[in-house]
Amino acid sequence: MRVMIIVKATKDSEAGVMPPARLLQDMGAFNQQLIDAGVMQAGDGLKPSSAGARVRFSGPGREVSMGPFSDTTSLVAGYWIWRVDSLEDAIAWVKRCPNPMLTDSDIEIRPLYEMEDFA
Repeated sequence: MRVMIIVKATKDSEAGVMPPARLLQDMGAFNQQLIDAGVMQAGDGLKPSSAGARVRFSGPGREVSMGPFSDTTSLVAGYWIWRVDSLEDAIAWVKRCPNPMLTDSDIEIRPLYEMEDFA
């Protein structure tokens, strides 16, 4: 199964505060473990929402809002796409992850739809 691992934003990540070198090294080592295990399919960090935009769909209309966006808890700071055997497997990997933020943080795990889900 494939899952998206969503690293939730924090006030620091939204302010553009870059992680210290040690955290970057720790995350790099964790990513290498994921690669070596054949788990990691893709992943990246995202710039703060101040660099982005949202498009709201309402019938035929489209409304564009430029960042930054205020509700930090609903924002994404980074993601991975992993191939794992189960949700429990993904949880076990996330528990091994260094805290990706300088403060308390959250990581969400969401299974991706596969073609067989639509059969």
